Amino acid sequence: MFDTLSERLQGALGDLRKRGKLDDESISRAMREVRLALLEADVNFEVVKAFVAQVRERALGAEVTKSVTPGQQVVKIVHEELTALMGSGDSRLAFAGRPPTVILLAGLQGSGKTTAAAKLALQLRKEGHKPGLVAADLQRPAAVDQLVQLGSQIDVPVFTGADDPVAVSREGVEQAKAEGLDVVVLDTAGRLHVDEELMDELARVRDATRPTNVLLVLDSMTGQDAVRVAEAFAERIAFDGIVLTKLDGDARGGAALSVKAVTGKPVKLVSVGERLDQLEYFHPDRMASRILGMGDVLSLIEKAEAAVEEDEREELERRMMQGEFTFDDFLKSYKMLRRMGPLQGVMKLIPGLGSQLEGLDQVDEKQLARVEGVILSMTPRERALPHTIDGSRRQRIARGSGTDVQQVNQLLEARKQMAKVMKQMKSGKMPSLPGLEAPGAPNGARAATARKTKSKRKKKKKARR
Repeated sequence: MFDTLSERLQGALGDLRKRGKLDDESISRAMREVRLALLEADVNFEVVKAFVAQVRERALGAEVTKSVTPGQQVVKIVHEELTALMGSGDSRLAFAGRPPTVILLAGLQGSGKTTAAAKLALQLRKEGHKPGLVAADLQRPAAVDQLVQLGSQIDVPVFTGADDPVAVSREGVEQAKAEGLDVVVLDTAGRLHVDEELMDELARVRDATRPTNVLLVLDSMTGQDAVRVAEAFAERIAFDGIVLTKLDGDARGGAALSVKAVTGKPVKLVSVGERLDQLEYFHPDRMASRILGMGDVLSLIEKAEAAVEEDEREELERRMMQGEFTFDDFLKSYKMLRRMGPLQGVMKLIPGLGSQLEGLDQVDEKQLARVEGVILSMTPRERALPHTIDGSRRQRIARGSGTDVQQVNQLLEARKQMAKVMKQMKSGKMPSLPGLEAPGAPNGARAATARKTKSKRKKKKKARR
């Protein structure tokens, strides 16, 4: 969603990064581009106006003029103001001292409440809670059936009723408490627009269940309409935070950047995909880093930890450090990577790599699938003992995977090089891979060049004497 905005902001600030000295004209030009970028992203006009004014005031202040790197300091200011704009507070949910904690989801019809309820229940179960779902949306046809099906997929109980949503909600919470559940997520009804009937029903459900968290579910694809809906709800019913759905869509992202400033309520959770495990806590500072192309290492670590079991990771690390990187190990690591989500999304979290993906509609994951096909065409013995794969076996593997012998040879050579690198790392030597020599830290080919240069200098000095 933020790809276009990210590209525009990075372009606007790119010239400032390179400058050793800033003047009023260069800052004004950059702020004009920032303003246009935010407006094109459908950010609220008043929010844009206040944001640009604050950044400009700080950029012309003493903290920049006295800085060693003024351009980088302005980028830092933009990052801080973006973080403040989206809400610098904690995005975690509140939990009741005496369970169950009740979480009420409100919003308009079509915003994705039912799916968000199931995603939230799954997220809570992963965190060690015992959640339950209550199907209190008796307005939309098949809403109850949808929630029951989603609950069965994630192994979370769903409590239903047939008549009054208030009674269903109250009884659902009581049943959850009786069964020892510590969190209850209420999926309430929505309407096509904000009206008295909707607000009255929500108020009655709220009073009957006394929720610890009231979360407003907004469809981020609707842009400024989502912000207007949030304003209307804020005037009629108090809510504690916002859940933004469909953040993986191609909308311009204005809702995510505007809603906190307009309503004063923080975004707590964001849905970043269609799968039930694609719900994340919203971290404004991390999102600001992503928008400015700085990556998001913390989210990357969290994804890796969620995708990999600790004992599985430790065993793979042990084998790799001993140079025992077999094709079975490759398959394990490949599956771990796939569990972290789409490859392009994972790569964008790596600092500095997001800009390298510009112009690519999507990372070619077919190549990885082809590699997997080659490995699966090997016998278990060949995967465990790659050195046994001779010429005839390579031809058989190529035929079985729909590739050619050259591609099989390339994969075998790549595995051999990786095992070699792992052995060098274990022995404390830096691997000498072409193009990977660290500047200022001679190793490999760089070290050899350094030794030759030093030798020539010694010979010249001796000749002078």
